[in-house]
This record gives sequence, C-alpha cells and structure tokens, in this order.
Amino acid sequence: MSTIARRPHFFLTLLAGALLALTVGCAAPGELRDHGAAAAVTPPPARLPLWPDRTAAPSPESMSIHLVDPAPQPVPEVSVAGQDVTAVDIRTLLAKDPEVTPEERRALDPCTGCEVRTAEYRDLTGDGRPELLVVVGLADGDVLHVYTASGDQLLSVLRAQLLKRFGAETVGTDLWLYEPTTIQSRTSRRYRWDGVRLILAEQKVEGIGPAPDGLRLWSFGSDRNVIAEPVPTPTARPVAPSVRQPTAPAPSAGAGASVPQSYSIRPATPAAAPTARPPARSETTP
Repeated sequence: MSTIARRPHFFLTLLAGALLALTVGCAAPGELRDHGAAAAVTPPPARLPLWPDRTAAPSPESMSIHLVDPAPQPVPEVSVAGQDVTAVDIRTLLAKDPEVTPEERRALDPCTGCEVRTAEYRDLTGDGRPELLVVVGLADGDVLHVYTASGDQLLSVLRAQLLKRFGAETVGTDLWLYEPTTIQSRTSRRYRWDGVRLILAEQKVEGIGPAPDGLRLWSFGSDRNVIAEPVPTPTARPVAPSVRQPTAPAPSAGAGASVPQSYSIRPATPAAAPTARPPARSETTP
C-alpha cells in the first residue's frame, strides 16, 4: 500500500484549502455583498385632519406676520436726562402715558383697593442700563408697565394685565411673570428683548403644590431672588412639651418588623458626686 493511500486525510486537507481560497476570493474587501432582503422602512405618520371643512386656526408663523405691533412711541412731555430712568417721576409718567387707562390714573389718588407700587429697575435690554418697571394695582387686577430710555425720551416696551398675587423675577435679561392658575398650579411667562420691545418668548403651566405659608405677591430679585409675602396665620398658644416614658423595649426582628415611634425623655438631673473623705490616719504608740 502506498504512502498516499495510507493517508486519506491528506486529500481532505487539500480539498478544504481549495474551497477556502475560492470563498475568500469571492468576498474581497470593497466589493458588494448580498445580505438578504432589506428591512422595511416605516414612513412617519401623516397628519389626518378631522372636520376638514372647518377653518383651522392659523399657525404661529402666519399669526406673527399679521400681528406686528407698531414701534413703541415716546411718552409725550416726559424727558429722561442722561438716559437715567431712576430720575423719572412715576406719577407724572403715569399721568402722561397714553397707554395708561383712566382707571389706572385713578390709582394716583387715594382710592379703595388701588395702589402704585414702588418702581423697580432691571436691565432687560442688555445694554448695561436699567429699565423702569412699575405696577398699578387695581381692585380686580394689576397692570405692569415697562419703560426704556431712548435718547432723552421714554418708550413703553411692555404693558401686561395680570391677576392679583402675581409674582415676578428677572433671570439675566429675561423677565418672568407668574400668575396663580389654581391653588396648586401657576402660569409662567417669559419675556425677552427683541431689539424693539419685550415679547413673549415662553409660556407654560406648572404645578407648585400647596402653598405652605402664602403666595408670592411682588418680587424682583437679582438672579432669581424672589421675595415672598406670606399670608398671616392665626397665632397658637405654645404647648408645653410632654414627656412620654417607653412602655417596653420592642423586640428585635427582621426587615418586616415595625419601627416604634420616637419619643423624647427629659434627661434626669445628675446627682451630685459624693465627696471623698481622706482615710483616717492610725497612730501607734511607740
């Protein structure tokens, strides 16, 4: 018997090598390979209007084209020396501003349920100079006016009618206004300078939970520093602390054991330490 006949696995090795070389040659790098059928692509859901014969509300983009307010006009007969809005007399300004209603002007005189709040000053345009913010409080709501200086004139850049007990703050150059929607929610509005006026940039309703002591009424703090004005609560008489003695130690158990309620025990007055007497000396007679 020959050597080749005694080694049949020799031919099997040669056949496997040839098949491997043929397979590698067909899958050379850079060539196209068939990985089977492509996965199906699901198109995004299409808009299917309901009641298409009805007129739909315009989109925000189309509304912004048609609802362009005119440029702010200077308040007549009011000048700002050196663009210093802090020197403006608030009552004179409110009396001269055409946007101030006759009902608001009545707040300049003593009236029931009305007031003119102390002015606040914050930089809302980013030019390094503050704007003037003043609130006229009426019996059924409040009105916020924001003014900016342009040369020696004063421009009204925002007028907002708000609910009583509204809150306000500035975050950088943004103005945030908060109105109590319900007991546990509020409506937040963010106003931002667009180069001409303060425009509404964001509005949302958020939950605030039950108010612990009261609602924020008026606040303009630096970097979200909000001043709260709590609602007065009835004064309760102080109750002397009671001392409860433990009844019995709770047995130690596993994770399912109940935890006993905590109690406080008045510490006992430490007894006075006994005074040590020196030992008596014994005398021996010599």
